[in-house]
Amino acid sequence: MKRLLSIFVPENRTRLLVIAGLLVAAIATIDWMTKPYLSLGFLYLFPIIIVGGFLSRGRIIVVALVCAVLQEAFSNLPENEAIFRLLLSSAGFSGTGLFISELLRNRRITLEHVEELENEVQRRRDAEDQLQVLVESSPAAIVTIDMKGTISLANQAAQQLFAPGASALQGQTISAYLPSLQTIVQTQPARAFRTTLQCKGQRSTGEVFLAAVWFSTYNTVSGPRLAAVVVDLSEDLRNREDLSLDHLLRSSRILVGAMAHEVRNLCGVAVVLQKNLSRVPELEQNEDFQALSSLIQSLERISALSVKTSPSDVAETVELASLLDEVRVLIEGAYRESGIQIEWRAQENLPLVWADRYGLIQVFLNLAKNSQRAMESTDTKELSVRTSSEEKRVMIRFEDTGTGIEHPESLFRPFRPDAATTGLGLYVSRSIMRSFGGELLYEAGTRGCCFVLMLPVRSLIEDAMHA
Repeated sequence: MKRLLSIFVPENRTRLLVIAGLLVAAIATIDWMTKPYLSLGFLYLFPIIIVGGFLSRGRIIVVALVCAVLQEAFSNLPENEAIFRLLLSSAGFSGTGLFISELLRNRRITLEHVEELENEVQRRRDAEDQLQVLVESSPAAIVTIDMKGTISLANQAAQQLFAPGASALQGQTISAYLPSLQTIVQTQPARAFRTTLQCKGQRSTGEVFLAAVWFSTYNTVSGPRLAAVVVDLSEDLRNREDLSLDHLLRSSRILVGAMAHEVRNLCGVAVVLQKNLSRVPELEQNEDFQALSSLIQSLERISALSVKTSPSDVAETVELASLLDEVRVLIEGAYRESGIQIEWRAQENLPLVWADRYGLIQVFLNLAKNSQRAMESTDTKELSVRTSSEEKRVMIRFEDTGTGIEHPESLFRPFRPDAATTGLGLYVSRSIMRSFGGELLYEAGTRGCCFVLMLPVRSLIEDAMHA
């Protein structure tokens, strides 16, 4: 039957229909020639089987009626039962053709379904192979664990992170390496997770590191599973803390310098008063006055030890486009919550600049916070960030629709009495800019407040260093 069904393909349609027609003609001719002896009408089943594989149901019935009529016409049977025989023959031929038609249709449907299943299995196998390659080639550690905390899958990066040179991780418990993840699995076995955490990780050697873990749960036929991506953040943490300490020290030098400047001014006045009072005869032999004079002189010497800010030793080549993208990520969330619209108009193909990347971000954040504070009470809340470039420098303008500046001449003075907080933010920001050859200026406008950051182009710094 399988071989018979295999011939009913579209490529054989015309040929088989011609064969069926020839069979009908041949059977009818032979039946006519042997009419006095026997009837060959049953042979019409063969062409009916053939046409049943290609024709529609209506056409099959028409062919069956034709065959039944031919059988009755060339048979030598009593005529009084002709109609009865014609009906039976028509029903038999039609049923045979329709049966073959349905059989072949179901076969085609089954074959299409099997082909779809095979394609789906192949696609799934390809996806699994690609996923396996992705997991094995990933630089991040990837592990899957069951609800008992047993590791069922670990890639090469996980092996190097948790147990370099030791036995395979499969079959071990995750508690030996990430206790926090084991706790989550045990305390929340049925809860669906898709989140991240930072926790303590431990290697098989006992070394502790800071781990960032992205994990989620999924269901399998064997029960819930947890998949986790783990990254060692220890080096990033050390670099970040070193950078924060360095920036803190440089900011402290700036603040100490500002305080020394103010103390020096006060000491200058005190020295003048001390000299004037020393001319009073009654105070020449006064021990308290002499002690006060010694204190003023000592304070003057201390204030003279100003802390100078040298050019930043961490300045480097900075690509402003990527730096502005970082700033955008840092401030847009807070601005959106405050109902402030930000317009970014960054010029394309900006030249590389010379700056301290971390310090420059701090300046941007300080200006952004000042603008956010200034727009709290205004109806229009908009911040515009625009960039432009000249031959020797790149300029970035921060312009807001805030309340504006009443006394711009004292903006960059430390310890301003009219400042909203300490009055040191703009002073420190300008000092940071100047530490790598930049500048921070206030630009008067028709509305709000506008600050301009000027950054030297990298080629100028290189020329100066080689000179």
